[in-house]
Amino acid sequence: MAEVKLDPEAQREYSKAVRWYQQRSASAARRFAAEVDRALTDIAAQPDRFGWYDNEFREVGLRRYPYSLIYRVDSGGDALVVAVAHTSREPGYWEDRS
Repeated sequence: MAEVKLDPEAQREYSKAVRWYQQRSASAARRFAAEVDRALTDIAAQPDRFGWYDNEFREVGLRRYPYSLIYRVDSGGDALVVAVAHTSREPGYWEDRS
């Protein structure tokens, strides 16, 4: 199983999204966190499973939430999530992250 890490910016985006859902509903925040955990587990199990965003990054959409995890796989097969990106806001804003 691959190791999956979150870039500090991606971690901040995730935390901000959880707080936003928490302000509306504790159960929605829990479901969102569980969905992110599911996606991270799926990436760890098969990093090359998900489609390409571009030549460097892959993307996995969350079920029932308007977010995608944008990540890249290194030469050792581990993954770095560079963005927890809202699908309707500023496409590609994260592209300068390495």
